Amino acid sequence: MSFSTLVLVGTCHFIRDMQELPVMATMSTLHFGAQTDEVTSLLRIVNLVRTGEATTRPEIGKVTGLGRGVVTQRIDQAIQYGFLRDSDFAASSGGRAPRTLRFHSEQGVLIICALSAQRIRVGVTDLDGNLQKHAQRKWDIAQGPEKTIKELFKQIDTILDQDTATAVWGVVIGIPGPVDFESGRPAAPPLMPGWNGYDIRTPFEQRFDSPVWVDNDVNLLTLGERARRRDANADLIYCKIGSGIGAGLLSKGSIHRGANGAAGDIGHVRLPDSTTPCRCGKIGCLEAAGGGWALVRDAQQAIDAGSDGPLATLAKKQPVTLELISIAAQAGDPDAIALIQQSASVAGEAVSTLVNLFNPGVIVFGGAIASAGELFLADVRQRIYERSMPLATRDITITLSVNDELEPLHGGVELALEQLFDVTFPRWFADGRPSPERSTVR
Repeated sequence: MSFSTLVLVGTCHFIRDMQELPVMATMSTLHFGAQTDEVTSLLRIVNLVRTGEATTRPEIGKVTGLGRGVVTQRIDQAIQYGFLRDSDFAASSGGRAPRTLRFHSEQGVLIICALSAQRIRVGVTDLDGNLQKHAQRKWDIAQGPEKTIKELFKQIDTILDQDTATAVWGVVIGIPGPVDFESGRPAAPPLMPGWNGYDIRTPFEQRFDSPVWVDNDVNLLTLGERARRRDANADLIYCKIGSGIGAGLLSKGSIHRGANGAAGDIGHVRLPDSTTPCRCGKIGCLEAAGGGWALVRDAQQAIDAGSDGPLATLAKKQPVTLELISIAAQAGDPDAIALIQQSASVAGEAVSTLVNLFNPGVIVFGGAIASAGELFLADVRQRIYERSMPLATRDITITLSVNDELEPLHGGVELALEQLFDVTFPRWFADGRPSPERSTVR
């Protein structure tokens, strides 16, 4: 049977079987209803090698239950298609040493763009997710989409090797606000004037002729945390406290985005008895009391009122930021400590509601607030335990992120690989590389 015929016949079987599976199921865990389903077995073998679950022919046969001849045939097809390559010999277990296989990760690159309220970061990785080059610069997201996308292209050009013919296989863009994931359009983001409903995806598709995914920046951080913990089925909340406050929700390893991309947008939850104006136009929002911009506001007021501690001294040399407040708090500044504790108290109260509703196994706090270390963590942990049900916190882990500035880039890689090889692989594998038409939801 020719490979083109195999594709046509196998795809029919594959679509039938996929309709019975959860959308986010990984290829490496697909149930084999029929071992003669050529396409299903081919895709599974590629993903077994790509993820390192099985890298020799005997290992693949053991995991899949396929016979030696079928395994050999599928591997030959995957090599012919460019997905796999032969590699070194593995250790011998008594007979002839088996040759290992590797995923052909250098055949394409991924571009990751991570935007925050005041900074943009871009990175280029291979298809194994290894970061090759990255760049960053200060940037005010309020300058609008046209100027920001133009600047992103400029930054990408500085790190993308223009002298090679390596194809771009995917682009991920993380933004600090809610996103309609299917359309890739921001959904009323409070920090991003002029961005609501803007078509971010199309300029990147036209520029790189590759699939493009746009998501909330906290979701990227959440996926990065999943990968760092190597827990594919985690129930996890990632709460980012930077300029604003947002949360990423991971349920059994899958991001929960909600019907309109607003899941986890806790920064604008109303605090009881609070009348503080928020920059979103409402009053009493969580981030108006505990977000980075609110702490900077309150710190500046304290300095203007005559505070003369470490924070005031540092503020003479540089602008007040959440990072500066965290450093001053670590140095014992009473005003800075009070601000960090204020953020911990209100954030802990809001997150405790999520704990009772969602029952996560892990809560991670990240963003600039992580610089405050144990000073923040002790207070927010105490607040969560006070406000949550005992059963919901019985086995919970509450911790800080690794506070690595490259975290959003690593999370973007996770999103791209998940979409390419777990969600859309059946649509484009016969073409040898992904395309916008076959790899994104329209």
